[in-house]
Amino acid sequence: MAASLSRPLRLRLHGGGVHRLLPSRASTSHAPSPAPPPPGAAAPPPPGSGKEASAWSKLFLFAPGAITFGLGTWQLFRRQEKMEMLDYRTRRLEMEPVAWNETASSAALRDPAALEFRKIVCEGDFDEERSVFVGPRSRSISGVTENGYYVITPLVPRSTEPGSLQSPILVNRGWVPRGWRDKNIKGNQIHDEPSESKVVKKTDEKSSWWKFWSMEPKLTPEIEKPGKPPVRAIGVIRGSEKPSIFVPANEPSGGQWFYVDVPMIARACGLPENTVYIEDITEEISPTNPYPVPKDVNTLIRHSVMPQDHLNYTFTWYSLSAAVTFMATKRIKAKKVRL
Repeated sequence: MAASLSRPLRLRLHGGGVHRLLPSRASTSHAPSPAPPPPGAAAPPPPGSGKEASAWSKLFLFAPGAITFGLGTWQLFRRQEKMEMLDYRTRRLEMEPVAWNETASSAALRDPAALEFRKIVCEGDFDEERSVFVGPRSRSISGVTENGYYVITPLVPRSTEPGSLQSPILVNRGWVPRGWRDKNIKGNQIHDEPSESKVVKKTDEKSSWWKFWSMEPKLTPEIEKPGKPPVRAIGVIRGSEKPSIFVPANEPSGGQWFYVDVPMIARACGLPENTVYIEDITEEISPTNPYPVPKDVNTLIRHSVMPQDHLNYTFTWYSLSAAVTFMATKRIKAKKVRL
């Protein structure tokens, strides 16, 4: 009897447990739906957008390295151009000087630009009254910097033989101190002032004795003094300067010249615009008259930025490119480790 009752009891208990473990269809159909995302929450990124953002971030990190590398390469090209330019100037300065007074060179000197950095020799007379002062220009003397000017004066050649060339040229005679310029300007102002007319006293010609005593002695003819020897200028044919944006414009009417503009200076001196302009490199300086100080020929060969400077700039840019590229690589590796 007990065995018969235990079997149905076990089946019932087993069935009740199964019903409790397995949910019914009704309960499944009425299961609560997942809650919607709160308003303002960011939508999940579309597939593949993370890879694109990662690629752009890598390019951005390597951009400074690429730019600095390009600047270093550009310095190499500039160094090569500067070496060719300095070699060209050196070869031109080593050529035989051109004689300006000779007629044979007149045809070649019709194009001054083609003869730039060629030496030229001219004998003539300086027209001091038409001098132009360009500046201020500083000059270091025994460690002391002194301001002054470059004086540019027309040189009128003397004829050596019939049919010789007589075109004046502009000569940059060199550096002069500020006081030298002021003295020259005052001297020109004195020459421009009209001379006072001499007052002639009238004498009483009534008495004959007065005529005898008032007779002026006869002047003996003056002996002509020997002519002044011509000035021999040795210079290098140059062109106009290219001023920076910080240099003010020239004012010819006020006598203010801040940079060399050959056509403008020629017009101010009453000469044609295609007048040849040279920079004096004469090495002979009189101890009694040390000014103007001519330019050193080596300064014409040199440049503000020499090839060695370009090489230093190249090393700097390449070092900077390597540094920023290394930092970008370390940054990318750190992101991969975190992932």
